[in-house]
Amino acid sequence: MASSSSSIFTGVKFSPILAPLNSRDSRRSGFIKDSRSKVRFNPAAHHRVRVEAQSLIPYNGLWAKQTTNKGRWKRNIVLGERVTQPSLSQGRSFCLTCRKTQPGIRRRSLPGAFVDASSFPLSRKSSSLGKPSQIVRATVGPDEPHAAGTAWPDGIVEERQDVELLPPEIDAAELEAFLGCELPSHPKLHRGQLKNGLRYLILPNKVPPNRFEAHMEVHVGSVDEEDDEQGIAHMIEHVAFLGSKKREKLLGTGARSNAYTDFHHTVFHIHSPTHTKDSEDDLFPSVLDALNEIAFHPKFLSSRVEKERRAILSELQMMNTIEYRVDCQLLQHLHSENKLGKRFPIGLEEQIKKWDVDKIRKFHERWYFPANATLYIVGDIDNIPRIVHNIEAVFGKTGLDNEATPTSSTPGAFGAMANFLVPKLPAGLGGTFSQERTNTADQSKIIKRERHAIRPPVEHNWSLPGTSVDLKPPQIFKHELLQNFAINMFCKIPVSKVQTFGDLRNVLMKRIFLSALHFRINTRYKSSNPPFTSVELDHSDSGREGCTVTTLTVTAEPKNWQNAVKVAVQEVRRLKEFGVTKGELTRYMDALLKDSEHLAAMIDNVSSVDNLDFIMESDALGHTVMDQTQGHETLVAVAGTVTLEEVNTVGAKVLEFVSDFGKPTAPLPAAIVACVPTKMHGEGVDESDFNITPSEILDSVKSGLLAPIEAEPELEVPKELISQSQLQELTLQRNPCFVPIPGSGVTKLHDKETGITQLRLSNGIPVNFKISQTESRAGVMRLIVGGGRAAETSDSKGAVVVGVRTLSEGGRVELFCVNHLINCSLESTEEFIAMEFRFTLRDNGMQAAFQLLHMVLEHSVWLEDAFDRARQLYLSYYRSIPKSLERATAHKLMTAMLNGDERFIEPTPKSLQSLNLESVKDAVMSHFVGENMEVSIVGDFSEEEIERCVLDYLGTVKASHDSAKPLGSEPIVFRQPTDGLQFQQVFVKDTDERACAYIAGPAPNRWGFTVDGDDLFQSVSKHSVAHDGLLKSEDQLLDGSDRELQKKLRSHPLFFGISMGLLAEIINSRLFTTVRDSLGLTYDVSFELNLFDRLNLGWYVISVTSTPGKVFKAVDACKSVLRGLHSNQIAPRELDRAKRTLLMRHEAELKSNAYWLNLLAHLQASSVPRKELSCIKELTSLYEAASIEDIYVAYNQLKVDEDSLYSCIGIAGAQAGEDVTALSEEEEPEDSFSGVLPVGRGSSMTTRPTT
Repeated sequence: MASSSSSIFTGVKFSPILAPLNSRDSRRSGFIKDSRSKVRFNPAAHHRVRVEAQSLIPYNGLWAKQTTNKGRWKRNIVLGERVTQPSLSQGRSFCLTCRKTQPGIRRRSLPGAFVDASSFPLSRKSSSLGKPSQIVRATVGPDEPHAAGTAWPDGIVEERQDVELLPPEIDAAELEAFLGCELPSHPKLHRGQLKNGLRYLILPNKVPPNRFEAHMEVHVGSVDEEDDEQGIAHMIEHVAFLGSKKREKLLGTGARSNAYTDFHHTVFHIHSPTHTKDSEDDLFPSVLDALNEIAFHPKFLSSRVEKERRAILSELQMMNTIEYRVDCQLLQHLHSENKLGKRFPIGLEEQIKKWDVDKIRKFHERWYFPANATLYIVGDIDNIPRIVHNIEAVFGKTGLDNEATPTSSTPGAFGAMANFLVPKLPAGLGGTFSQERTNTADQSKIIKRERHAIRPPVEHNWSLPGTSVDLKPPQIFKHELLQNFAINMFCKIPVSKVQTFGDLRNVLMKRIFLSALHFRINTRYKSSNPPFTSVELDHSDSGREGCTVTTLTVTAEPKNWQNAVKVAVQEVRRLKEFGVTKGELTRYMDALLKDSEHLAAMIDNVSSVDNLDFIMESDALGHTVMDQTQGHETLVAVAGTVTLEEVNTVGAKVLEFVSDFGKPTAPLPAAIVACVPTKMHGEGVDESDFNITPSEILDSVKSGLLAPIEAEPELEVPKELISQSQLQELTLQRNPCFVPIPGSGVTKLHDKETGITQLRLSNGIPVNFKISQTESRAGVMRLIVGGGRAAETSDSKGAVVVGVRTLSEGGRVELFCVNHLINCSLESTEEFIAMEFRFTLRDNGMQAAFQLLHMVLEHSVWLEDAFDRARQLYLSYYRSIPKSLERATAHKLMTAMLNGDERFIEPTPKSLQSLNLESVKDAVMSHFVGENMEVSIVGDFSEEEIERCVLDYLGTVKASHDSAKPLGSEPIVFRQPTDGLQFQQVFVKDTDERACAYIAGPAPNRWGFTVDGDDLFQSVSKHSVAHDGLLKSEDQLLDGSDRELQKKLRSHPLFFGISMGLLAEIINSRLFTTVRDSLGLTYDVSFELNLFDRLNLGWYVISVTSTPGKVFKAVDACKSVLRGLHSNQIAPRELDRAKRTLLMRHEAELKSNAYWLNLLAHLQASSVPRKELSCIKELTSLYEAASIEDIYVAYNQLKVDEDSLYSCIGIAGAQAGEDVTALSEEEEPEDSFSGVLPVGRGSSMTTRPTT
């Protein structure tokens, strides 16, 4: 797995240019599943805020997933990929077309020291605008079927920077020649083309080892559909993928597969081992053969078509959340002049119901052929010629049987847009096309094939200066399920390909310029309650839309919307008019170069899928593909030529559509779209109607244009948070040292096998660290504090979550973090408060991270206005529950199951009003006691470096034993069945019909403790009862060593954690096979376990989406599967697949610092006494030793009887049974942040994962 980047600029989002940073932002960003799209029944886990920055150079990893996943604008309408992709070994595959991206659900982001990652997506890609006097349109016609107008049209010349602005010592002619030089291409990327036109790209990549990615991208999507074919590309994706027998044969090999559809592409992909288990059989031919069948030779059986028709109709209703509808509204107005605003990949319900097999087959024949496809292979490859031979052997004859090959003199199906993707090939590399046309018949076939390959034109009305087009009035989308006000101002221009040093230089300058906006607003409005919830500026390329879009997004409480818009426009004007300061230029340039250097050093740790996604997106946009080292070297080369004047000149052009709004010379916004609720909360509790007009929107923009502005003052950014003299003084006062670890008698415990070292400081803080070089010169650190929300008392409900949010907004450390490449997050869960740091070891980055931790522990800042904002935030969360079908349903279930315990749901208005600054401060800081804290660090440091930092910055923290309080004293109980609340329903009024359901019940915690106070290990030996013949025969097959392993597993502290994890995999597979595939009652169903560590309880939950007409049957089917493990016994192959899935995941993650950080958690925590080193060392052998009988031991601890099982069905529609308009003061919301208006247009661009 790729390691995570300590990136630089919060929310600065650019399209990938140099190397993979976060491919989720590109081709597959739509597949990152927001935590709010599935109820995790872990509400406090979402109470996270962070201060961070994002790298200029694309990269990916666990950190990137977390930071980009929430609230980031993803223009990726891909129906598609499930985030946690089920493995082929489970026989599951979700249509990427259908898996919703949840691009726009945003947490409320307020200025604070630890800034929510959802704020300020500023983008990496940009272009310099020309100033033609006429309206310009980019048309994708016969020569450009691959993507929609991604380049500047003829007659528009990108402005080159005025060389007169450069310092006199730089020769202008030499500089111009240098900037005109082409960027270097990735040295390991191999491109080729078969005689039938199939293009292929191959990249060797060793992470993860012994695995590879194979993606077949067919250049056909929803914009290719005729008026009566809307959704048919997505239908073919489903039928072809799930109907493939050759794909099914990969089951059990450890391969995973999936598919998705977007506007212009249908992608089938397989992630596979290079060889089969326990043999050296090469899996490349089998994987390629499966892709060949899926893409070019599918069997359109009526039974499969009908099965997928049901699945897609269910998927359509599942996707149709208010977030999806907002996305569709944004796209419709942004692209009102072309099909992108009308052809959403999911399709139209009335048409999906009608198509027969013949119509589906004809669309496939028209578009699915090798010359209209590209094959990408990235992975652990050591013999490229052998892979090329496999490609030729599998695909070489496809498309040549009855068809003539197009000549190279005429653009093929891939068209002119393919020229940058695959240059003309010399003879011998990919073969050349014959220039001769053999006869008239062959020629007619060629013409016919080419004509069918032509993509319908996609035209864009560009937002260019000086055009005579009238401004489109602001559009207003009003809906009762919206909670907050949001407005989006769009500017749309052609993509500027990044192919020369000059292109890269422009990107760098825009990045520096736009990065300043977030930190300015954060600083300027930090000490007051701002009128906005968030102000975000996004400037990015979209390969799916074929354009570069700049978006100003403002979200606010409805009552504050006018001031919010005014302030946002005012700040954009300030930046445009006065530019960045010299200090800002120096600060951000330095940080970008450090970040670039850091990522270049991690070149060998980028995963294959991230490299592949980056290449696919870069090719679609026409950017030169470079690796991380080339990216850093080229960035350094252009950085020295950048001047302050040029940065401000280039950056100002990006903002003119806002800052110069209304001027004749300004670019016209492509669209202005406001998404607003129908009701608003005033100062009191009651709601009133919310009304807004287009003229009022324009007036609020104009008020920002007229507001006075002044230049930004230079800010002093501290180089350190604690001086050496202060540190020396503290050291003399507190005399930090390491003391013996309890039970060991030694001050340092080091395990050679794992590399884990355990220490304990004299102030009581335990420390775990592991030296790891897998992520070069990078490190991660986590502070875990026991307590969390479970420690809240009846008179302090909500105090911990509100307090953590308040603490996160104290201090002014954002720019300190930027200077040192630190990412920091602070969150509260049910049982812990956690603070996590990502840092680079360059330029004292680790010392800076420790200083920041020291500051929080010793000098935490608590501000009254920060408390007010935090309390208002949770009040907004609470009010938003009735507007979300999923949250309202989950809320009602959790309230019933846990007897209304507010510690596991959002605090009510009554509880929030009873809090004050002192009470929340006390609720949080009372947990920060030496022995109740644990710090773990993983990274590429030396033993001397880490021990010095630990002593200096953690050892000098005051030992606060005197403030210790008993934590979590109030018991947690599941409601008794006599109350009759096992089954409930929720009805939400909505214009469209949807349904969902949750089924939950008690489970033990990870270590075998139950809510009743039982220790299951005391009785685990009594559970070894054979079920019947199957388990008896299994027991007979065990030899002596296997019996010893099984006995060891039963007595191991992690027995229930291991067996429960395997059980969850098995139940998930059965739910999919039965409820989704066989019965057709749902598109998405899942089983999840929430096993606590400190609390003596856990629970399971089944989440299912359906239609109002099927949801009751779906719930009954889920219950039947859950309770049917005794009557339909677990087969050995099911257990083997579950083991393989979890072990493969474990092995892949071992190269990630973040994963090791998770493994180290609670190693010395007194509140988790059973966690020990063997839980890490023996993890693999414990999984391997698990038997079917062990799984039944775990299963028997789940309470699945009617009295213990709770379920709640939620139905939305115009005829819903009753309107959920308010919650009583005794009810509380669940964990998501849907109350904050989602902003984005991503979920409608792609389908969800096929499986």
